Amino acid sequence: MAASNSRPQDKAPRPGKLRRLAIGLGLAAVCVIGGARIINTLHLGIGASGSSVPAAAVALADIPAIVDQAKAGDVPIYLTGLGTVQALNTVTVKTRVDGQIQRIAFVEGQDVAKGDPLAQLDPRPFEAQKASAEATKARDEALLANAQLDLLRVSNLLKSDYTSRQSVDTQKALVAQYEAAVKIDQGQINYASIQLGYTTVASPISGRVGMRLVDEGNIVRATDQTGIVTITQVEPIAVVFSVPEDALDDIRAATGKGELTVEAFGRNDKAPRAIGKLLMVDNQVDQTTGSIKLKATFENKNHALWPGQFVNVRLLLDTRKDGITVPAPAVQRGPDGTYAYLVKADRSVEMRPILVAQIRDGIALIDKGLAAGDQVVIDGQYKLKPGVRIAAQAASAAPVGATAGAAP
Repeated sequence: MAASNSRPQDKAPRPGKLRRLAIGLGLAAVCVIGGARIINTLHLGIGASGSSVPAAAVALADIPAIVDQAKAGDVPIYLTGLGTVQALNTVTVKTRVDGQIQRIAFVEGQDVAKGDPLAQLDPRPFEAQKASAEATKARDEALLANAQLDLLRVSNLLKSDYTSRQSVDTQKALVAQYEAAVKIDQGQINYASIQLGYTTVASPISGRVGMRLVDEGNIVRATDQTGIVTITQVEPIAVVFSVPEDALDDIRAATGKGELTVEAFGRNDKAPRAIGKLLMVDNQVDQTTGSIKLKATFENKNHALWPGQFVNVRLLLDTRKDGITVPAPAVQRGPDGTYAYLVKADRSVEMRPILVAQIRDGIALIDKGLAAGDQVVIDGQYKLKPGVRIAAQAASAAPVGATAGAAP
């Protein structure tokens, strides 16, 4: 049998060998990198003088934060609410007699004073009634004068026994009858004069007239449901607003000390549009909303408030003497309530629970938890936790807008 000259064929590597090779190379790489990191760490832990530095001190740096100081001062205590401006008086002017309007004496939107003429009705029918009543009175006065003369005559005849007592009594009754008729006539004259006066429709209050509801030439009647015009009194003016019923005790205590000041603001106002006085507290709580209504009055000389307008209202209850205040962004809220990050002497921070009385105009009034002079963090709290050190920057040195949006 001839010997074979062919070489054995190369065999392909198996997949298992490849996977084992890859795993071995990876472990070797990890060992190399880990060793390099250990060497680097040991190198960083040795200072220039050869002394070792704790790794935590190298890894952690002071966290930048903006701080401000708690201050003491007089702080007004306000109660806020949403209110509606209402005219102190509103009158729909109607005619009190029937007639035709001859003249409208006002311009829509003008201010009028009490007693100013607004419209003139045709007075002629009422002038005729008055003249008739005056004529009737003149006739009855003439009859009365004649009856009185007759009474004088029969009284003289009675003295001479030329007439009977009955004749005298009858004449006296006639005189009394005419006297009563004259009084009735005078009453008719007075009534006709009043009706005639009603033909001039006058303003019952001072205020501003609205849109005209009837035109010249129309017939109006006292029984008409619509009037001639509506007048609203805007000087002074009222604001009705609501506050939670829980504030009722505070309001009653404050009103016992004197008048309370009320400020009215527009939606975007920074300063009050008007300053007035609390007029009254409603006599019952609205059970559906758990609130109570209050009413305040304002002089409103500049017409800054207008009937039907919505305003934000602040009721000044008291002024806190030497109250502790911090910027509102310092106040944080957590599961256990409000707190602030207090900066200690070693520049580490402490989570200090606080009790906030009010937050107004970017300033928080603190009832409990802080004292005047305490340093609190007002920006950068999201990076903090108790015990960490901060690189403090004063609020006055912070860039403009650095604390924007930090208020709770």
